[in-house]
Amino acid sequence: MSRINKNVILALLTLTSSAFLLFQLYYYKHYLSAKNGAGLSKSKGSQNGFDSTQWRAVKKFIMLTSNQNVPVFLIDPLILELINKDFEQVKNTSHGSTSECKFFCVPRDFTAFALWYHLWKNEEGWFRIAENMGFQCLKIESKDPRLDGIDSLSGTEIPLHYICRLANHAIHLVVFHERNGNYLWHGHLRLKGHMDRRFVPFRKLQFGRYPGAFDRPELQQITVDGLEVFIPKDPVHFLEEIPHSRFIECRYKEARAFFQYLDDNTVEAMTFRKNAKELLQLAAKTLKKLGVRFWLSSGTCLGWYRQCNIIPYSKDVDLGIFIQDYKSDIISAFQDVGLPLKHKFGKVEDSLELSFQGKDDIKLDIFFFYEETDHMWNGGTQAKTGKKFKYLFPKFTLCWTEFVDMKIHVPCETVEYIEANYGKSWKIPVKTWDWKRSPPNVRPNGIWPISEWDEVIQLY
Repeated sequence: MSRINKNVILALLTLTSSAFLLFQLYYYKHYLSAKNGAGLSKSKGSQNGFDSTQWRAVKKFIMLTSNQNVPVFLIDPLILELINKDFEQVKNTSHGSTSECKFFCVPRDFTAFALWYHLWKNEEGWFRIAENMGFQCLKIESKDPRLDGIDSLSGTEIPLHYICRLANHAIHLVVFHERNGNYLWHGHLRLKGHMDRRFVPFRKLQFGRYPGAFDRPELQQITVDGLEVFIPKDPVHFLEEIPHSRFIECRYKEARAFFQYLDDNTVEAMTFRKNAKELLQLAAKTLKKLGVRFWLSSGTCLGWYRQCNIIPYSKDVDLGIFIQDYKSDIISAFQDVGLPLKHKFGKVEDSLELSFQGKDDIKLDIFFFYEETDHMWNGGTQAKTGKKFKYLFPKFTLCWTEFVDMKIHVPCETVEYIEANYGKSWKIPVKTWDWKRSPPNVRPNGIWPISEWDEVIQLY
């Protein structure tokens, strides 16, 4: 045999080894990975969105709040809308069974959560741990508006918002405070002078442009993109509340100044306020059950805005309702709760007004408002003559406020609404008031034909 060159043998061995290694890699990629590798990839999420900045930030935030017992729930409108579209499937998803990131991986700057403040026990500790985990956090505080009328407490600050940024995604934590009337309130997001306005794109935030009020939601825990989160049990209702959540406070300081000179603490005044409060609460409960929007109107609205209380000499409770929200069973609903109809003026298509009798001769007056191109109006009818009157108001929208321990609607454009009804001197109490002549916005509106009197003038 001829002598074999050692270098040739070494080269052949190297070539054979390389070929075998390439075969192994090919076999693993095209056969084994089809059986096992795909599942591994999905569980790790590298190709299904789970490596996105948003998902990592949310995951870290949920780990933080869970470990520190921070009572948070998801309120992000975009994500709640996506969840609601596929609600049944999301509800039935178990932890760890998710194969694709559908919700928290949508490219965006923020994800919004709410903090149930009265259940929170370790604020400072949480803030420090968040920063240790890599979050950069901004805390926004402001004066508690409920304490404005109390000298010893006025100026006390409460947390309103937290913005926690991780890489290029931020968590907006909206602080929800409990208020009288069994509802939740959040404050306005106002940056103080020393705060970095480039910290995040604040204009894109969906909460904080103005204070807001929400019904207290019942929560449920679900798995979203492999993460366990709490959301409102009725996400549709919560989403419907968001665009109509704007809240305006009673003017506590001005009310306190008003009462320093003109408070009425007689037994008669206190009894009237107590009975009027009960009547208003009963009316609110009845209309809410019917699904009818309403707001404080006339003297009741003036009392709320001027003195944060019911005007003791007004002798009635006044509410407004848009005529498009009228329901045919509204009269029977009030009668069923013990409020008999005292009079009915006008008709649905023109100048409708209802009055119900409360206890101790206190009336509940409901005025229906009609919308024209550039204004709104409600009507009035004189029973003896059939004369019609029209009260003109600039167009307005509705905001929430707190009054007599309730979350209740008032016109957002409150000053314009009150000035239309009472003029520029509304701050000065007037005890003599003629509804046909005194309001600056009253206009004659003709007379009802005698043939219609039986329909449009009904006294009980």
